Amino acid sequence: MFAENTGKGEAGMAYQALYRKFRPQTFEDVKGQDHIVTTLKNQLKNDRIGHAYLFTGTRGTGKTTVAKILARAVNCQHPVDGSPCGKCSVCRAINAGSSMNVIEIDAASNNGVNNIREIIEEVAYPPTEGRYKVYIIDEVHMLSPGAYNALLKTLEEPPEYVIFILATTEVNKIPITILSRCQRYDFHRISVVTIAGRLRQLMEEEGLAVEDKAVDYIARAADGSMRDALSLMDQCIAFYLGQKLTYDDTLKVLGAVDTDVFSHLLRAIIGRDVTESIRMIGEIIAEGREPVQFVNDFTWYLRNLLLLKSGDHMEDALDISSDNLALLQEEAQMVEDEILMRYIRILSDLSSQIRYASQKRILIEIAVIKLCKPQMETSYDSLIDRLTTLEEKLEEGIPAQASEGKRSDAGGQMSGQTQEAPVRAAKKNLPAAVPEEVRQLAGSWKKLIAAMEDRMLASMLSKALVSVSEEGELLLVYDVEAPDQNLARKKMTQAKTMEELRQVLSETTGKEVRVKVVGNEDRRPKEQMYTDAIDYFAKTAGVELVEEDF
Repeated sequence: MFAENTGKGEAGMAYQALYRKFRPQTFEDVKGQDHIVTTLKNQLKNDRIGHAYLFTGTRGTGKTTVAKILARAVNCQHPVDGSPCGKCSVCRAINAGSSMNVIEIDAASNNGVNNIREIIEEVAYPPTEGRYKVYIIDEVHMLSPGAYNALLKTLEEPPEYVIFILATTEVNKIPITILSRCQRYDFHRISVVTIAGRLRQLMEEEGLAVEDKAVDYIARAADGSMRDALSLMDQCIAFYLGQKLTYDDTLKVLGAVDTDVFSHLLRAIIGRDVTESIRMIGEIIAEGREPVQFVNDFTWYLRNLLLLKSGDHMEDALDISSDNLALLQEEAQMVEDEILMRYIRILSDLSSQIRYASQKRILIEIAVIKLCKPQMETSYDSLIDRLTTLEEKLEEGIPAQASEGKRSDAGGQMSGQTQEAPVRAAKKNLPAAVPEEVRQLAGSWKKLIAAMEDRMLASMLSKALVSVSEEGELLLVYDVEAPDQNLARKKMTQAKTMEELRQVLSETTGKEVRVKVVGNEDRRPKEQMYTDAIDYFAKTAGVELVEEDF
């Protein structure tokens, strides 16, 4: 059991961390990097071994591990299907760190020219045992320019018994002259399913009881790193030593937040409830949850929701429980794609800012207020959110604001304050605007938009080409190939938005104006499709157009 290994085990050895204890010893043990393992094994079995390799990829994906396996495999006396046997004297010496044939160098602390020159001098001597002398240079991107230059010639034409294996997390910092002399292997982030499967296997070997839900969360929190997953599992097990590790226990140890909290918070944000949203943030911080982890997990929750809305049969890709799936399906009907993408954008920006910030709570609260109040932003996706809010208000009734002036209050006294009453203005029977009046309206379109109080409606109208049809209709022409114009066109064709526009036009002109929204789908020049209001006067009347106020 794990408890017996926490102090000294049966052999009297100190406890060894899980990621060290279960470091892969053969190519078959390496998980999630099949494209690399297969290639290296084929090279070994066919004796086509390269002289310089470059292993690149994010942390904890197996770069150094594979480098050590390769170093043993090329020297193994009895290889098994390309993998080291682990039993011969060479394999045992390399595993024990006593072999003179495998030299590991940390470039972060040995990055100078002199360090590389020492390597070049040693390269001249053949291996004492085995076939190859292998140099593993970790974090090779930390080498100085002079060190790269010193390494260059030897890397290009090393002795036939020397192999260089360079490992890095930042391949973009390595000079092209070095890259061109190496076989490059890109280590991928390991999938959540692969990490979870490996964790379950190791927990069975250790005789530990862990809830599947806890394993899945740790696998997701590892962010593609097997080493990070094992370290997180080690941390959780140590806290609840001798007990079954549950999902709730895992959340407490890692400072994470349960999915139900995300659901409650999202619904408060969708409802524009700033007070409740800030209260929930305060509770999360007071419970000791990790702010950075909270932001990342909430972003992941919104990502799942967006995937669910983006296509059919996406449930399998989410890897969540049926209860959480039911919550997501309900919330998918409560928020539009564009608004959801705005939420993710704001949280992604927050994630990059909060990691090293001293006032993490304040940054989170500001971001949540932005989520609840799209009017604080001027971006395109915030406009969509504001339009949705407007539609909801229109469904409830347009507030009619009384004009400023003195009027009697309930006590009979005069008051100069304005009041709002949530009643819809009575619709008057107005005469229809004649074509000439519609043309005058189109000619004053820019002034009309500038004077509008509803800036969201004005923004949608400003994207349109204003024209007049032969039947005397006011035409709003949008280019369907332009995403912003096409989205504005869709909003304008909605009955609620069109009714609001007609009301604005009737209040401006005192007439009933017929409006038609059309899309330019074949991308023909606008003058070939519809007559622009200004061009109309220039071509048909031959007079200079003067904008009029209404």
